[in-house]
Amino acid sequence: MQKNSDGSPVQPMFVCRLDDTLWLSEPDAVAHILTKHFDTFYQTEKTATDKPKGVYTFVAQCGMSGEILGPPNYHDYQNKLRHLHQERFARMPFEAFKARVRIVKDEEIVKKWLEDQSWKTEFIPLNVPEPVKLPNREAVEKHFRETHLANIVQPVEHYTLIGTASQNIPIGPLRALFRRNLEEQLKFPLKLVTTLSQQFASQGLQFFKVDKTVTHVAIARPHFLDTALTPVSDSIKNIIDFINKTPKCTRRKVYDALAPTPVAPAAPAAPAPEAAAAPAEGEAKPAAPAAPAETVLTPEQRAITQDLHWLIHQGHVIEFANGIIETAKKPGPKPEKQPAAPQQPKVAKEKPVSTKGRKHDYLPAFMSVTPIVI
Repeated sequence: MQKNSDGSPVQPMFVCRLDDTLWLSEPDAVAHILTKHFDTFYQTEKTATDKPKGVYTFVAQCGMSGEILGPPNYHDYQNKLRHLHQERFARMPFEAFKARVRIVKDEEIVKKWLEDQSWKTEFIPLNVPEPVKLPNREAVEKHFRETHLANIVQPVEHYTLIGTASQNIPIGPLRALFRRNLEEQLKFPLKLVTTLSQQFASQGLQFFKVDKTVTHVAIARPHFLDTALTPVSDSIKNIIDFINKTPKCTRRKVYDALAPTPVAPAAPAAPAPEAAAAPAEGEAKPAAPAAPAETVLTPEQRAITQDLHWLIHQGHVIEFANGIIETAKKPGPKPEKQPAAPQQPKVAKEKPVSTKGRKHDYLPAFMSVTPIVI
C-alpha cells in the first residue's frame, strides 16, 4: 500500500468482518452493514399512531428508488429527502438527486403513504445490556458507530479475498482492478508461481522442469546417479535398472518385479448355508466373519521401500503426482568455450609534426643547408 510522507495510506481500505467485503471508506462500510446485516444488530418495532391530518391529493416519489417521500408541504418531507440522499445516493450531487423526484397524483400511492404514516417505527438494539429504543435511522447509525463499529469494520493495509468474495467485490474500482489482475494471471501467472514457489520452498520442496516444458514440485531436484561410477548396493542398482527398462513404471511394478508378494494358501471352503446347523435355543449366534487383515509387507518389500525413499529424497528417482516414477536424466555435455582469438599488438602511430607558426624547422631536400667549417 502506498503511503504519504506522514505514514498515512494514500487510499485507506476497510474490511467488514461479517462477510469479508472490502471498502474504500468507512461510511460506505457502515451503510453496507446497516443495509445487508441490519437484523443482526437491531429489531424494528412498529406501533399504531394517528394519521396525518388534512387532505392530500399528491405526494413526492423518488424517481430512482421508488420510495414515497410524502407531500412537499409536509413537515417531515425535507428530512426524508435528505436522509434518502445520504443513505443511498450520497455520491450524486443533492440538486441532481432532487431533480429526479417526481410528483405523483395516484390515489393508491397517496393512500399507501397515509397508511405508512399511521405507524410509528422504532429500532431496538440487540445483544446490549440495557434495552433502548431508537427513533430513526440516524440514531441507529450513531449507536452502531459507538457500540459495534470498532469490532466489525477494521482498517487494513493488505487483505486476501478467498473464493466468491473475490468475485463479488461491491466497489466498482476494486472489482475492475481484481478482474484486470485475474486476466493477467490467466495469461501468465507469474505472481501466482512466485507465491507458490515461496510457500513450497518454506516446506522444503523444490521446483524443476521435466523435458523443459512442465514444471513439477518434488522433495529434491533431479540428480543423476551413475551406477557405473558410484558404488551402490545391488538393491539400488536393480531398482534403477528396472525403472529405466520399464515404461510408465510405478511402485507397484517395482514391488511385483523385485519383491513379489508370496501367494497365500487357499482357505478351506465354507459349508453351505443349508448344511450349517442352526444354533440351539439359548445358544449364542456364530460371530460374523472377521474383516480381511491389512496387507503386511515382506522384509524384501520393506527394503525396497526404504531404498525408494532414499532415491526419491536424493533426487535420483522422480515420483510424479500420477504415480509414474522415472530416474533423473544424465545431464548433457556442456558446450565448450571457444578460445579467444589472439589480440594483435597495437602499433602506435606517429603524429605528424605541425609546422604552424615555426620557421626554418623543416626545409625541402633541394633547399637543405650544408654547414661550412672554417
